[in-house]
Amino acid sequence: MVAKISSGNTLYGVLAYNQIKVDEDHAKVIFAHKMLESPDGKFDINMCLQSFEPYLLANKRTEKPVLHVSLNPDPKDKLSDEQLSEIAQIYMQKMGYGDQPFIVYKHEDIERRHIHIVSLRVDENGKKIDGNFERRRSMDICRELERKYGLVPADQKQRQEGLPLKPVRYDDGDVKHQIANVIRSVAKDYHFMSLKEYRALLTLYNISAEEVRGEIKGKEYKGLVYSALNNKGEKVGNPFKSSLFGKSVGMEALEKRIEKSAEIIKSKGLKEHSKQVIAAAMRTCNNRADFEKALGKQGISVLFRENEQGRIYGATFVDHEQKCVFNGSRLGGEFSANVFNELFNGSGQVRERQPEQREDYKAGQSFEPFTPSNREREEGSGISVLFDLFTPETTGDEIAEQNFVRRLNKKNKRQRRI
Repeated sequence: MVAKISSGNTLYGVLAYNQIKVDEDHAKVIFAHKMLESPDGKFDINMCLQSFEPYLLANKRTEKPVLHVSLNPDPKDKLSDEQLSEIAQIYMQKMGYGDQPFIVYKHEDIERRHIHIVSLRVDENGKKIDGNFERRRSMDICRELERKYGLVPADQKQRQEGLPLKPVRYDDGDVKHQIANVIRSVAKDYHFMSLKEYRALLTLYNISAEEVRGEIKGKEYKGLVYSALNNKGEKVGNPFKSSLFGKSVGMEALEKRIEKSAEIIKSKGLKEHSKQVIAAAMRTCNNRADFEKALGKQGISVLFRENEQGRIYGATFVDHEQKCVFNGSRLGGEFSANVFNELFNGSGQVRERQPEQREDYKAGQSFEPFTPSNREREEGSGISVLFDLFTPETTGDEIAEQNFVRRLNKKNKRQRRI
């Protein structure tokens, strides 16, 4: 079992991300501790925010008080909801978060079923919970849980796969080995529906993949060569034939992967999550930099291709959580390169338009413009951190955020009078 731990200052975004999965029937809540529950037994964002609110209001110093953990058993492990719930509780208790409010979601939208745990790093008195040697302790707990529940042990390779892939750095040497680590993992784990999308994904890791064609003894052949890229996107060093890395990253295997990916993406409806997150960022971000940052917080990378005049002529999105790659036009006309070129005007700045001029406008639906003043808050202050905690980065119950902000403003005014 592999654990991934992240800290953040955006509670609303983490809850909304999981709620979207629940709304799409791709996830469900299997356990909750010290969380408010509605009469019908459901957990919505509003009630979750209320459950965490006292702890956040007490927080004074911790800049990233949000805890988000995913526990990933091996696909061969067959665990019931009760067992997954027990594993989550034991993990949180041994990590020192057993007395915290936390909620556990079981995700089923990809082949590897796993759980997400959302909690806080500060206790009810606002004190930060000890996070020393967190990664090491987490690994030890995972090994203990594997033995207790008879799970498939995660070997060193799997533990490394649980960590983000590292871009190739030509100056670090052993370029062939660096490229091999990335392309083998990407070709095995990610879903893409064209060679173009595969190549776009690899550029995130400073790798170029070029198709080569030729003829040997009267027979046509086609293959791939891989090269390292520098920070400017230029090829450096010698290229490597795909055969040097094995059949799994050759043309024939990739074509089969493309065919299989198309079936999986369609049958599991994997486009919808990416579309919702991207559409929300388009509505709320006032420039290209903010747009890319907002998507990054939700585990989505965006690659824009521009000509010499700065015109955007291509857009590709990589959803790292679902491990899917989508050209913008494949998601829909509202995510095409022309839309983003108009949105950012080729200069990273949003051109102001009336709602009815937007490609994603629908009659009867309005989009409130993003106001920079909402983000202009004193850096490092407790008040700014709490505002950021409840800044919506995806669709969700925005009324909850507004109510919290009003309560926070009242608290801040009282503090200034004292």
